[in-house]
Amino acid sequence: MQIKPIPQTKAKVYKSKPLNQAGIGNLNLSEYQIFLQLISQIRNVDAIGNPLPVDQLQRIYTLTAKDYSKQFNVDIKNAYKMIKLSVKKLMNTTITIPPDLFNVEVKINICSMAKYHNNEGYIEIKFTDDIMPHLVKVKSQYLLYNLKEIANFGSLYTTRLYELIQEFKTTGYVIKSIAELRHLFQTSTKYKEYKNFKAKCLTHAINEINTQYPTINLSINEIRINRAVTSIELIFNKTYLIQSINPITMQPKNVQIKPKQMPLIKPKPIEKDQSNVVEPANKPTKPKTEISSLIERLKTKAK
Repeated sequence: MQIKPIPQTKAKVYKSKPLNQAGIGNLNLSEYQIFLQLISQIRNVDAIGNPLPVDQLQRIYTLTAKDYSKQFNVDIKNAYKMIKLSVKKLMNTTITIPPDLFNVEVKINICSMAKYHNNEGYIEIKFTDDIMPHLVKVKSQYLLYNLKEIANFGSLYTTRLYELIQEFKTTGYVIKSIAELRHLFQTSTKYKEYKNFKAKCLTHAINEINTQYPTINLSINEIRINRAVTSIELIFNKTYLIQSINPITMQPKNVQIKPKQMPLIKPKPIEKDQSNVVEPANKPTKPKTEISSLIERLKTKAK
């Protein structure tokens, strides 16, 4: 008997740690957001919370422009364009998994099928068999966060850096070489000088994260060899875990106490200042038409 997946009330991203640190090709911010929103639909646990095996996971998923617009605060007209353009990129993008202990680098495709339904305004994709094992829930080797946590970021570098520190959220620090960070940001051919890479990628991403999560206090410590910066230590306030009880299984579970996100403040429309507007003493009257003049003459004769 096959147990049905449990429905999710919040969009959550599950992915393996190797996939989290993988190079994502030339996907831009909107295309990567669409990819994350698609994998957030995967229901990878059964009705009692146990992880489902890969062969029981659904492969085909859809995403409407309306849902993408709502999740990432994107104008609906742009949302239609973005999801349509993402079809080709999702089909052609190869993800590069970093080398493992045996120095083996793996390249996998995201999906084996992708199409855009013009009349209905949604995309439909089928994940490859190679990527699905990276989307199965295994707590010790996988990353989990709510999709809304990265919804307001305006940069792909910010999103990727936030995902990286979430992988080490219970430690409060992580050390990565400049080469590893370049691989994460896919900037091997851009910003070749470290000072440019730091300004355009690191500093920008850190500022955006700290703006939206002020209590995370993200900062860096540069590690040098012969005066050259070779690695970066990312330092931040860690996430704490407290014990709770799963109301469905009645088993103990960990609850995360994470830094709170600042609410997105939409700019208010500018109201015209009416305080200095002076009304004319005698307002101009509308010119009388032939019909209105005739009516007035008839009224006069009636009197």
